Amino acid sequence: MDRKTLAEQNHQTWYRGQAFPGAYAEFQQIAQRFLCGDITAQGCLSDVQKALIRLTALTASQTWKPLARYIISALDMGATPERITETLYQCAPYIGLEKVQCALDEADKVFQSMKIHMPLPNQATVTEETRFTKGLAVQREIFGADTIDAMRAAAPAELQHIQAYLSAYCFGDFYTRGILDLKMRELITFCAICSLGGCEPQAKAHANANLSVGNTRQQLIDAITQCLPFIGFPRALNAIACIPNE
Repeated sequence: MDRKTLAEQNHQTWYRGQAFPGAYAEFQQIAQRFLCGDITAQGCLSDVQKALIRLTALTASQTWKPLARYIISALDMGATPERITETLYQCAPYIGLEKVQCALDEADKVFQSMKIHMPLPNQATVTEETRFTKGLAVQREIFGADTIDAMRAAAPAELQHIQAYLSAYCFGDFYTRGILDLKMRELITFCAICSLGGCEPQAKAHANANLSVGNTRQQLIDAITQCLPFIGFPRALNAIACIPNE
């Protein structure tokens, strides 16, 4: 199938023919054919994974206006409201709470318009008493116990609270939640960090973390490819440079 025909087909299937609305027909054609003709068909990720990664890139880059269209697309591709919500939640430690709240507000509008029952089921698996210990356990599982213990031991007294927040908040409150497995959460984390730009040390750490939990270099490249239309080539190329050879 040629790129033009494929783009037209995917434009209808993925976006109900509504991607890039507006008066600039030439831009619409370029954008639709790149996103729907090139990017959508690229790589080994499932359609649901591709849709969730696109939501991650849009959320991390604070692109709120079109977000509803992409949430509807994710639902059309088979993502459940819970998977969509958990994807947005997972971005919070990396991009900030209020940015995620903006994305959740857009998701809520979509869910209400589609008569999806709210609130969604609670996915927390930790309590106030267990969030630190369970979060630390996830940290050690992903990065290695020796690495995490050494990092915590090396932190000066004035930064001990940051290490505690990493374990209890970042990993305890989010990584331990239901619906998304550890591999998908790490993939979302990597894409969120890379979409921010200027966070290459953290991107490298989480590229290695992805490999440690079972994602492959190809999956990471494929995920960044799905981010590319929304974050641009400089950030995408910087992200790819952070992915080690297996």
